[in-house]
Amino acid sequence: MNKGTLVVVSGFSGAGKGTVLSQVFQRRPDLYFSVSFTTRAPRAGEQDGVDYHFITREAFEERIHRGEFLEYAEYVGNYYGTSLKVIQEKLDQGIDVILEIEIQGAAKVREKMPEAVSLFLVPPSFEELSRRLHSRGTDSEETIQQRLATARREVKEIVNYDYIVVNDTVDQAVGEILAILIAEGCRKERRLDLIEGVNGL
Repeated sequence: MNKGTLVVVSGFSGAGKGTVLSQVFQRRPDLYFSVSFTTRAPRAGEQDGVDYHFITREAFEERIHRGEFLEYAEYVGNYYGTSLKVIQEKLDQGIDVILEIEIQGAAKVREKMPEAVSLFLVPPSFEELSRRLHSRGTDSEETIQQRLATARREVKEIVNYDYIVVNDTVDQAVGEILAILIAEGCRKERRLDLIEGVNGL
């Protein structure tokens, strides 16, 4: 059995990662979404164990000391981290795993698992990003400006990703991500077993 593909998804805060990925999972229910651990407070409508595993800072730091994270990072004052054990189990079962994490964490994943596929979700413009952050209505103006400043710093890191997905419309972005998943599944490394023994291969 071929191992599953680990797909790392990053993007600016407010680029629409959650909305786009929810549609991806509706179209591809066979995918596994890795639920991250975080110390930030839940937003309205978020559920523990579904959107994130919400834990205390103390509990998070205990998990760090036990080496339980594939990656972890601190972002805007809160920790975010990914369980190593769960991801390995799913990949070994041949299940494709999608991991939504920020840039620091993505770099750590690529370091430990260079075979991971990475994509960065961007809005069509910075003006549109600002509009989306304001219309979300969940953050103060100070927090929004902090997120925009962070996005401007993050731009230079995008070159480290395999793919850039533009979220102009949700349907378009979903289509691009599904196309990437299909293409990655067709890589020769994943299909050589189909032709082993033919013409001496």
